[in-house]
Parts: sequence; structure tokens; C-alpha cells
Amino acid sequence: MPKTILITGASTGIGRETANYFVKKGWNVAATMRSPENAEGFESSGRLKIYRLDVLDQGSIDAAIASTISDFGKIDVLLNNAGYGTQGPFEAATKDQIARQFDTNVIGLIAVMQSIIPHMKENGSGTIINVSSIGGRVTLPFYSLYHGTKWAVEGLTESLTFELGEVGIKMRLIEPGAIATDFGGRSLDILSKDGLTGYDDMMARFTKARDAFVDRSSPPIAVAREIYKAATDRSDRLRYLVGNDAKFFWRLRRIFGDKFIMGQVKNRLG
Repeated sequence: MPKTILITGASTGIGRETANYFVKKGWNVAATMRSPENAEGFESSGRLKIYRLDVLDQGSIDAAIASTISDFGKIDVLLNNAGYGTQGPFEAATKDQIARQFDTNVIGLIAVMQSIIPHMKENGSGTIINVSSIGGRVTLPFYSLYHGTKWAVEGLTESLTFELGEVGIKMRLIEPGAIATDFGGRSLDILSKDGLTGYDDMMARFTKARDAFVDRSSPPIAVAREIYKAATDRSDRLRYLVGNDAKFFWRLRRIFGDKFIMGQVKNRLG
């Protein structure tokens, strides 16, 4: 019997690529998104179904999980992929922007996990894969809120390996570097404030360095392959880095420490 994965934030980018990849691998796929009526670019298959799920709407979470179980029998893997980023001076962030960033990337992720854990406990097995980022282990300026959410996801997921492991549920973290998706486009929330000064020169240097970095982005399929590896891995491995950039920056931090990697960021920004 084919296994089933439920994916949040599957409308574009990593989510959609992963949905199509798992279908090709013979899995049942519940591709969920806020606006399923706009879904496009998915494999045509009876093993892929699209459901509405907004991580900020508990009713939609419960309905999507129930529909997936009804259609496919059980859920073997949850991929928490829904999320977005904010960029700009921390000083410019409004309370609404701060709340939305953490509600979507952290509180919503928690809500989906809490809703699906009872089902996995009942089955005696399951895997929860949370999409983090190399930004959950190494930081850059002007992404402070986004980094805050990803560091939260890292700690949350690592802690849950202990207690959920007791009931047969494995935890995984996917940590991509720069990926060629819409992360830096329409899904990015820009933090700005009229009259705010003091950051312009640094922002210009950062933007130039970031653009050169993004030009070397890995394709979404690289993340999809690593997610499949995490979903089928029988070991207790927790973290899966994706992309040469992510592996490079983490290696620098692990070997040389915080002071060195932060110095490297400063040097790149002049």
C-alpha cells in the first residue's frame, strides 16, 4: 500500500516540486494550500489530491487532515513547508508584521503538528519534517524576524525528537540554503518606515552581496530529493542540509566558531 505525505504550502516552489516528486516515487500526496482554486503545475494523478489548508485557520487544518485520512487511509509523513520571509531593518517592523511572521512560520507549524500527532500516535508511527533553513543556524543582517522563526523551529523540532520518539514519531529538519523560488519575490515582506535613517549604506552593500549569493541558488528539486531522503530514512538523523552554500556556511561555523562566521559576514558587507 502506498504511503501518504501531507504537504503544507504546496502551491509553488519547494512545496509543489516536492508534491510532484513524491507522486513520481509512488506516494499518495495531499498537497495543501490557502487557495486550491489557483493550483497549477501539479502532476495529473489519482494519487495526488489538493486540499485547502491555511496554517492560521484551525478549522482548515482539521478539515484537510480529515479529508486526507478519508481519501488515503492514513498519513505517514507531514511536511511543514508553509512559510515566508521578512527583510529590512528590525526597527521598521510593525507589531502586525512581527505577529504574522511568527504566527505563520512558528505558531501555524505548531498547530499542524498538534493536530496530526494523535493520528500518528494511533498508528504507532509517523514522520514530521519541518522545513527550516541554513538561516536557522547562521544569520545575516536584515532578516532578524525570519531568523528568529527558523531558530525557533530548530529548537522546537530538536526537543520533540525526544518526546515524540517515545510514541514512534520521527522528527526531521530540512535546512536549505539559497533556493531558486519566489522567496525573494512576491512572498517576501519588506520592512520599511518613512524617515528611518542609518541603515541605507549597509542595506545597499547587503543587497549587492545577497544578489551575488542568490545567483548561485540551488533548484527546488534538490530540496525535494532531500525531503524524500528524510521521509524514507530509517535512522535517527535529524538535520538535512541542502545546497553547497548551506553546507559551506555550516561547516565554517562548526569548525571555526561564532566569531569567525560573523566576521566573514561583516567582511562581505564591507
